[in-house]
Order: sequence, then C-alpha cells, then structure tokens
Amino acid sequence: MEIDPGAAFGFDGVNNVQFPDANSPTMDSAQALKDFKPAKEFFVGIDSDGCVFDSMEIKHKECFAPMFIKHFGLQPVSKYARETWDFVNLYSRTRGANRFPALSRALSLLRERPQVKARQVKVPDSAAVDEWMKRETKLGNATLAAEVKRGNTALLQVKAWSDAVNHAIEDIVKGVPPFPLVQETLVKINGFADAMVISQTPADALQREWSEHGIERRVKLIAGQEMGTKTDHLRLAAAGKYPAHRILMIGDAPGDRQAAKANGALFYPINPGDEEASWQRLLEEGLDRFQQGTYAGAYEAGLIKEFDARLPEHPHW
Repeated sequence: MEIDPGAAFGFDGVNNVQFPDANSPTMDSAQALKDFKPAKEFFVGIDSDGCVFDSMEIKHKECFAPMFIKHFGLQPVSKYARETWDFVNLYSRTRGANRFPALSRALSLLRERPQVKARQVKVPDSAAVDEWMKRETKLGNATLAAEVKRGNTALLQVKAWSDAVNHAIEDIVKGVPPFPLVQETLVKINGFADAMVISQTPADALQREWSEHGIERRVKLIAGQEMGTKTDHLRLAAAGKYPAHRILMIGDAPGDRQAAKANGALFYPINPGDEEASWQRLLEEGLDRFQQGTYAGAYEAGLIKEFDARLPEHPHW
C-alpha cells in the first residue's frame, strides 16, 4: 500500500496552501496537520487503500507478499509465507496496518507454523525492526532510510524489502479506479464537510493514485505514513477544532476505527468484500445521519458489529 517517501500534499485552489518539501530534514512532516484550519462545520477523514481504491489485493498479493518471500529467504515455505502475509494484512484484525508492524507480525506467525518447523526453515527474527519501532514515531520509508544511514545495518534487509515493494507497486499498480459511488460520495461530503485523506500509505503513492483518477481535488490534504499514525492525523487535524460528534473517519480496517475512537470521533466501516454496498449506504443514509446528528449510538454500533464479524483476530492454523 505504498511507494517512496513524501509527506503531505496541499492542493492550490482547494485550500490555497502549498506545503514545503517533505524530504527536507528540517521539516516537521506533521506541520500541515497542525496548521490545518476548519472551513466547514464537519470533518471527514478517509482512508485510501481498500477503502477508496480496490487496491489491497493487488498490492499485497502481487507486490508485498512476493517481496516478503524473496527478501527474507522464504522460498522453501512460500505457500505458507504468502498465506501468513495475506492473513495479517487482508483477512484479520490487523488489516490495513503500517507495513513495518505487519512485517513483524507476519514473521512471528510464520515462525510458529507447524509446517515451517517441520521443514526446518529458519525464519528471520524481527528484533531489529521491533527495536526501531519502539523508538520511531513516524514509521515510514524516509525514517527507515535515515536510520540505516546512521549506521543501523541490522535494518538493511528490511530497507531492501521495503524499497523493492515500493518499486513493485509503482510498476504494477496502475489503473485501479475508486470503488463505485466514491466520486458521488466525495461530492456530497464536500457540500458540508472538510475532507482529508488519512492513510498509512506513503504520500507519493497516495498523490499518484488520487491524481490519476482526478479525485485529489475533493480533499483538502493528503496525509500519509510520514506524518505519523492515523490517530496522530486525526488528533492534529481535527480533534479540538471540530466537535467530536462532527468528526467522521471512513475506513476498511480496525486501525481506522481505533484512530477514530482514540479521538472521540465517529467511524463508518467500508466492509471488506462488500465495499460497493458500504459506499451506497454511506451515500444514501450514513452521511445524512452524520449531518443530522443521528449517527452516534445504536446506528454506529450496528455498523461496527457487522464490520467486526468479518475480521478474525487469530489465524485458522
């Protein structure tokens, strides 16, 4: 769900703000979020991969998983490595996670699989990336590259994998349109709310994908992994600037719901496997309830219950 580093993009003519080069070492990559000022009474944060775009399957199955197998020497157990990667990133409660925690979890789960142990395949440990993640607040390609440049050679393998994923995505993932009714829903959102992309995908990929389909003009800011977590994005851009009941996060992963909950905001799920119906319900029903103040409570709880039932916590093996 990603490509090279960049931080955020403002669009002249939408919010009349231009942001400095995100690759500058002196730039606070989250400053655009801190400086964001409400223009309307409501705020809507929108995830990208798997939410707006039907890109999760192609990115993980054609880009992430093959590079996971190649760069971590998992060819002897490729079937199980691919299944494990897909479970972590597509079919479980960690769907949509940042790539580095996802890598750590996939390696840990794979290491304990009976089939892997029976084949006596040594799965690399995740100690180096785990240690780095404990210290780093912005888990992205730029911060990883800076860590390696400072001499942390234990992360060279992780960087090689991440770079290879970036190149594969740039090469392969093209022409993937938004889900049906996304365009119409964005237009309706623009009528009463400030909209922002809130994602853990690198911002260069977000910029490329949203611009490719002409929908970047429907949001005031695009925030990627370089600007922190989704919780950070909502906290800096919206919390305290809008009443909590007027902040809505739209997403397809539990991390989106957690980010909303951490900021006292509302959550609308795009259900994996039933995305078209989810967007239709949002367009025809959910946004009206949000604007009218009848979204919170039983209505939101029912949507979340349905969403949670789709994503198990533990693998079947």
